[in-house]
Amino acid sequence: MEHLMKKLALPRMRTVYREWIDRASREGMSYSDFLRGLLEEEVCAREESRLRNLMRNANFPFEKTLEQFDFKLHPELRRQIFQNYLEEGFVREGRALVMVGAPGLGKSHLGVAIGIKMVQRGFDVRFITVQRLVNQVISAETAKEKEKVLRPYRRAALLILDEFGYLIPEPETGPVLYELISERYEKKATIITSNKSLTEWGKIIQDNSLASALLDRLMHHGEVYYLKGESYRLKGKEKLLGQQEAKPTDEEEKK
Repeated sequence: MEHLMKKLALPRMRTVYREWIDRASREGMSYSDFLRGLLEEEVCAREESRLRNLMRNANFPFEKTLEQFDFKLHPELRRQIFQNYLEEGFVREGRALVMVGAPGLGKSHLGVAIGIKMVQRGFDVRFITVQRLVNQVISAETAKEKEKVLRPYRRAALLILDEFGYLIPEPETGPVLYELISERYEKKATIITSNKSLTEWGKIIQDNSLASALLDRLMHHGEVYYLKGESYRLKGKEKLLGQQEAKPTDEEEKK
């Protein structure tokens, strides 16, 4: 039996079938119930393995949920609206979401929360910072290597591009983003977080026409939200920061 299950690639059944034989004997289980139980074990194990692989491939920097996001700090956002981005339609309809705001307001948190929910729904999700993606493309020495870098981000059901505009961009940033967004347009879902308003994107990639074309595709079936407020990372540390700013320098102490 083990040889047959190995040949049929049924690893979970190989592990538990003896336990099920003992259980069937004790409980007087019917053949159909015995077989159904073994098959359910295998199906559940495969589903768990698939979800683990999806989570690993997504490469989230942390795990957060929408429930952990404090909407009270962001009256400009509504929980009910963001719940819609947890529905399968967001991915299946190839929609887009852009979140703009200063660092520390929870943009990445929201993106990850949506991404994790989509992984749980069985979708292929990829998370990467724009800078890292562009660096990977630049490092590719041939067109074939470049294609290998971009392929998983082109194919992902949901692509989350984080931190657009945080660092001085490489000249290739605009073309790389445009190529990705154009290919995904109306087919795959995309989330972008940025600390720069949409009107500044042309300056970031140093090409206003390219920025307009990029935004045209994102906004056609997408929405943009501007997050406001103070960084949650600095919450409760204002006094400490004030003390550090007031601390005299070595030169001042000498004087």
